[in-house]
Amino acid sequence: MRLLTCLFAFLFVLLAAPQAHALLYSLTDLGLGPNSEADAINNSGMIAADTDGFPVQGYSYSGGINTSIGALGTIGAQAIGMNNAGTIVGGSAPPSSATHAFSWSGGVMTDLGTLGGAGGNTNAIAINDSGVVTGSSDPGTGNPLAFVYSGGTMTSIGTMGGSQSQGNGINNAGTITGYSNLTGDTASHAFSWSSGTFTDLGTLGGTNSIGNGINSSGMIVGESTLVGDTVAHAFLWNGGTMTDLGSFGGTVTLANSINSSGDIVGQSELAGNTATDGFIYTGGTMIDLNSVLDSSGAGWTVYFGTGINDSGLISAVGFKGGQSYAILLTPVPEPASLFTFTTGIILLGAVTRRRFRS
Repeated sequence: MRLLTCLFAFLFVLLAAPQAHALLYSLTDLGLGPNSEADAINNSGMIAADTDGFPVQGYSYSGGINTSIGALGTIGAQAIGMNNAGTIVGGSAPPSSATHAFSWSGGVMTDLGTLGGAGGNTNAIAINDSGVVTGSSDPGTGNPLAFVYSGGTMTSIGTMGGSQSQGNGINNAGTITGYSNLTGDTASHAFSWSSGTFTDLGTLGGTNSIGNGINSSGMIVGESTLVGDTVAHAFLWNGGTMTDLGSFGGTVTLANSINSSGDIVGQSELAGNTATDGFIYTGGTMIDLNSVLDSSGAGWTVYFGTGINDSGLISAVGFKGGQSYAILLTPVPEPASLFTFTTGIILLGAVTRRRFRS
């Protein structure tokens, strides 16, 4: 009995312990054809994606099936963000109107409206699990403003002194990240906004920065120019400190999404700016996603890691034959982990059989 109890404890530890980061990913084409992209992924593995033709058309991908999200009018809708309930947000143009923000859930698209004014476009970019939305809306001035949409009301969160701002990410605490022009509109900085208060995240030494994604702990990722403003690098902001994540040697690198474990995805130009590859940043290292594909990735180039969920699944844009495609990257379990787990199951089965025989 003690041995059986110990084996159960051993298996519990195996299942509960954090797993090593996958060294390999399998690649799945979402089936939306060329000129498509996967924009966001939730913890169930559902993906918000769209096709980039005219009109742009958004889709919800789940279990190998693409479902069109329709449109507010007749010229399509762009899917941009998604929460863990599968609600998608983005922008769509109603009849005889500029683009409006929308949310889509259970086959129903809801017009979230605008901040007012005529002719200004509005796009919803991110949504948290409480259904609170952020994005940007032009109130008719030509200067879009970041907004928070909650309880049926869209409200501008203002700026850090300049004329423009945009919300790009929101976590379940309601903290928003994005960018805002500073006073005089001579610079634009990434921000964290919570309960009506802006925090300027600063830069990596240059003039401008942008916040793109935020996780449950308030860690923020984005991009910032370096001293001289000729090079931009991906950054991680955590606890008041902005850290340069480096690059693959090219001019521009950006981080787009971060999960609860702090794993980050984005894209980086290669040395000489001859190409751009998607990356995952994990354990303090930026890894080219093209270097960790299994045989399913033959002939593909992963161009941009757009989202990463808490299981490590990655929504991405891949190139094949000169065309862009919406793709999914799935971690392949490491052989050592499989061996350890399988050995535990075999031992448990052997002891259980012995117990019933005795």
